[in-house]
Amino acid sequence: MFTIQTMNKISSTGIDLFPRDKYLIADDTKDPDAILVRSRALHELEFPTSLKAIARAGAGVNNIPIDRCTQGGIVVFNTPGANANSVKELVLTGLLISSRRVFAGAEWVKSLKGNGEKIGALVEKGKSEFVGPEIKGKRLGVIGLGAIGVQVANDATALGMEVTGYDPFISIESAWGLSRAVKRASDLEELFASVDYLTVHVPLDDNTRGMLNWRRMSKMKRGIRILNFARAELVDAKDMLRGIEEGIVSCFVTDFPDEILFASDRVIALPHLGASTPEAEDNCAVMAVQQLKAYLETGNIRNSVNFPDCEMRMSANTRALIANRNIPNMVGQITTLLASQKINIAEMINRHKGEYAYNIIDLEGAVPADFARRVMEIEGVITARVIKLT
Repeated sequence: MFTIQTMNKISSTGIDLFPRDKYLIADDTKDPDAILVRSRALHELEFPTSLKAIARAGAGVNNIPIDRCTQGGIVVFNTPGANANSVKELVLTGLLISSRRVFAGAEWVKSLKGNGEKIGALVEKGKSEFVGPEIKGKRLGVIGLGAIGVQVANDATALGMEVTGYDPFISIESAWGLSRAVKRASDLEELFASVDYLTVHVPLDDNTRGMLNWRRMSKMKRGIRILNFARAELVDAKDMLRGIEEGIVSCFVTDFPDEILFASDRVIALPHLGASTPEAEDNCAVMAVQQLKAYLETGNIRNSVNFPDCEMRMSANTRALIANRNIPNMVGQITTLLASQKINIAEMINRHKGEYAYNIIDLEGAVPADFARRVMEIEGVITARVIKLT
């Protein structure tokens, strides 16, 4: 029986995938095998020794102490692409409202209350204050061509925009999914100088924090419209306000309100609605649950942010799962221990990610009850567990 602790309200579409004869789901438990979380901050939480995995029902993992989890052998999963369509639709909305002054116009119309039959004439007289260009035929720059960026680029192309993408680390899967009409920018300065609209879809890390700053805005095409539906910290708010005041940025649409930016009516701030659709919540929950089930029941890892993807069909009744530091002779020490116990290896896979590695080993023959403990005695091993088919 596995115990899953839920840290937020998780869609029942996902939760219902846990068989109740194998899983106990609780929001308050002392010794969970895994945690399911959305937005709850876990940095101050003390993790029990029973914890094997954390699954974030969403793409970002800023609320999870990744380094501490890795050092403790806790596999952290996220759900890249599960909310991609939801975010993409809002980005397309952002493109339109950054051009057509829909919000400002709607608020102005409300101010006409009480004018009765005069409203029609007043609207015709005042509507010129809210004129904005069409997006068709305009140039859009997309920074980051992951699951969301690819969908934005493809759909913007379908809407008649000239799209240029920038992503030096684009995956093969994303490249296959990208429209052939999307052009490639060789560097960011080239992109900034040529596009009318810019949308950013990159993860937040030390290299991307504050990437949209004054130094870069000063090189952008005047009148550019910028969208940020990725992470608030990608944009320097003070520099963005300066860019607007100096006429470089015509409009900034963001899903992350910042009081600094409230000073400008050229900022449209939304209440973090990117993934706030029932479909996205369902998709993220299903994906997170499927990944936890696979890891707890078979040891297979997919979409982990701190350990390598590692999957193998179970070819024997017993499987050893070992996480270790990526140092020389680890596999040799593990196989030597197996040989000393007269345990045959039916099949084995080893993968590494940076400083850490993960092993799945299917075993034939009797495996001693203390085998995992013996593996843990090898210097550099972080976690070891043995599972058996029932």
